[in-house]
Amino acid sequence: MIGWSKRLTDNETAEPVSGISRLFSSRTPHSCAISSSSLITVMSSLNRHTFALFNLIAWLSALTESTQPPFACGPLPKPYPFCEPTLPIAQRARDLVSRLTLDEKAAQLVNSASAVPRLGVPAYQWWSEALHGVSRHGKGVSFGGAVPSATMFPQVILAASSFDAFLWFRIARAIGKEARGVYNEGQAKGMTFWAPNINIFRDPRWGRGQETPGEDPLMTAKYAVSYVRGIQGHSFQDAGADNGDHLQASACCKHFTAYDLDNWNGVNRFTFNAIVSKQDMADTYQPPFQSCVEKGRASGIMCAYNRVNGVPNCADYNLLTKLARGQWGFQGYITSDCDAVSIMHDDQGYAKSPEDAVADVLKAGMDVNCGSYLKNHTKSAVEQKKLPISEIDRALHNLFSVRMRLGLFNGDPSRLLYGNIGASQVCTKEHQRLALEAARDGIVLLKNSNGLLPLSKTKTMSLAVLGPNADAPKTLLGNYEGPPCNSISPLQSLKGYVKSTVYHPGCDFVNCSDPDIAGAIEIARKADYVVLVMGLDQTQEREERDRDDLVLPGKQQSLIQSVAKAAKHPVVLVLLCGGPVDVSFAKKDPKIGSILWAGYPGEAGGIALAEIIFGDHNPGGRLPLTWYPKDFVRVAMTDMRMRPDPSSGYPGRTYRFYRGRKVFEFGHGISYTNYSYKFVSVTQSKLYLNRMSPHDSDRSTRYLSVSDMGTELCEKARFSALVGVENRGAMEGKHPVLLFVREGGTPRKGKAIKQLVGFESVRLKAGERAEIEFELNPCEHLSRANEDGLMVIEEGPRFLMVGDEEWPLTIEA
Repeated sequence: MIGWSKRLTDNETAEPVSGISRLFSSRTPHSCAISSSSLITVMSSLNRHTFALFNLIAWLSALTESTQPPFACGPLPKPYPFCEPTLPIAQRARDLVSRLTLDEKAAQLVNSASAVPRLGVPAYQWWSEALHGVSRHGKGVSFGGAVPSATMFPQVILAASSFDAFLWFRIARAIGKEARGVYNEGQAKGMTFWAPNINIFRDPRWGRGQETPGEDPLMTAKYAVSYVRGIQGHSFQDAGADNGDHLQASACCKHFTAYDLDNWNGVNRFTFNAIVSKQDMADTYQPPFQSCVEKGRASGIMCAYNRVNGVPNCADYNLLTKLARGQWGFQGYITSDCDAVSIMHDDQGYAKSPEDAVADVLKAGMDVNCGSYLKNHTKSAVEQKKLPISEIDRALHNLFSVRMRLGLFNGDPSRLLYGNIGASQVCTKEHQRLALEAARDGIVLLKNSNGLLPLSKTKTMSLAVLGPNADAPKTLLGNYEGPPCNSISPLQSLKGYVKSTVYHPGCDFVNCSDPDIAGAIEIARKADYVVLVMGLDQTQEREERDRDDLVLPGKQQSLIQSVAKAAKHPVVLVLLCGGPVDVSFAKKDPKIGSILWAGYPGEAGGIALAEIIFGDHNPGGRLPLTWYPKDFVRVAMTDMRMRPDPSSGYPGRTYRFYRGRKVFEFGHGISYTNYSYKFVSVTQSKLYLNRMSPHDSDRSTRYLSVSDMGTELCEKARFSALVGVENRGAMEGKHPVLLFVREGGTPRKGKAIKQLVGFESVRLKAGERAEIEFELNPCEHLSRANEDGLMVIEEGPRFLMVGDEEWPLTIEA
């Protein structure tokens, strides 16, 4: 093929055919315009390669259509091994990397990867977002044309409160299908989506906590696996079982690791040095990422801005290579957060020069830089002998392998596994129904005094709807959103139930600095019932904005209390917010009869709220995080410790370790019906460490290291707990059942008060009973991290807990 099969050295400049080189040098294959006269000129000088050139023209012509997504290896006779789909991806990636010059290699190490026209490799954009729907954020996706919008599911924190792993999987599968549809319509420049965010929601002030599944490591780990398997097109139970190495879209678990502070009290995420103990790292911060890799088989990881114990995450060889790739078996690509490499030199002072920063991250195991730093400084790092080319090749091998797994080097997209997905499969009725289902199942009923809810659907009722979030459909979406298929505000949805509905915002903005309390009171007095839709929005909590307090903004509390006092009946308070707020005043006030937490419920959230308020849906969501009192702000957000320190007054964090007063507990959530639990059976009530140990003769052991046991022995030690659940009310409902384990006696230093070990969602009709079987692995569910960061199983009493029911377990040496 015109001498193109020659392997180039790293410093060679590729000029196989001068005319073609000049023709394509400044244009990507899918955007260049080639005149007929130019082609004739080139063809006349290459008559001995006419057949090959005609094929080249056909290939490039297909790529010039503006509506075509960038695929490589078109309808040519396969010119290179990297274009041959029947070969192993590792071999194909090695072949492609071997043909690149050093300049071409450096241009691939950034999110906006350049085209390589002489090889027919199109440009590629690594940065797209799909946190809870295909997003407008990032640089990879554009809306308009065939795909003007995408389904916006509830923000992650609310979807998490359903405690339904299969629902999470279905949401992610729908997002993955829509992502592929957007790409196939030519409205995306890449198929790598930087989600899910699986950092622990450690501090209630964190502005990005809304993006996460909450504060529990096991729950967050299960969310990670469900999301990754769904978006990548794998089955719910077994990642990769159905489509082999093929990816519907690529997921990227972020932010690795111990990242949960954006901008607080003069400390920002770019320079923050998180001091984290081995113990907290092992049993809090790392489990979600380990599950993301080992069980989800994610194809991407993002390393975080911050340093951990002095070392920037993206420059940590122990983290990226030894742990993720070595111990966990990660086989995808690792990207930096945006400009995370540059700040190592510019802000953190960790790297002495740009070349040092580039060398540090590539040697650590990072593959691609969101930003331009690696494109600008990689070549000089090589020339200064700070970076071997082998590290660049390793990174490129990972990057091209993922693009090949996405099918982007297989030629005609219509023949690909996911090639038939297009605009018709974006914003489908099925996906919009799923968005509504997720909002319904996630919304949490926090209070319902004297059965105020559901309200009667009597035609003669009058309703007052008040609050700055009542008629703000954009607020429903949360951050990292895209244009929704449809979006109906709570006000619009409530009007569908009550014709005589009057609206007053109460405050012009959610900060509520100058409320019209008198006007709101006047409307409230005239109505039979009042619904107040209050809370936060993205002006109060978001990326780069952590909160300073845990109360409602401005004079919202005063507005709520004044309206409640004036209303004929107790009022309904709806809270839209990602992080918790201290609403102790509303919890105690008898004039505030019901409180609903709706997170940011997505495009169908307004409908779901109205259905719950008027009884067309029975709420079943449960809080995925602790709601702390307002005085928790005395705790420094920079303190990464999970465990309490009584000597200094440090109260600890999350339901596992926090020992202070709570506004609402993790897992709190009530319903329009009542549920009861009973342990039916537990297959083992006594576990013997010496029988689980590979050293049966050593009976003096007081604890057993999980790593010593190994996978096989851990599997053999599994046992099950059968729990009966009964709906004792008069209304059908979907109910998450949460199984915890706690230690017997007084909890010892460093040990959790209790720990979630399983959850399952069940739908029961009135009076119906079901049994749920929980499979428990002692290595995972009965272990804890010691101070050295080793997971160990210790002897002593335990109790399985579900609701108020307990079942004793004993672990003996």
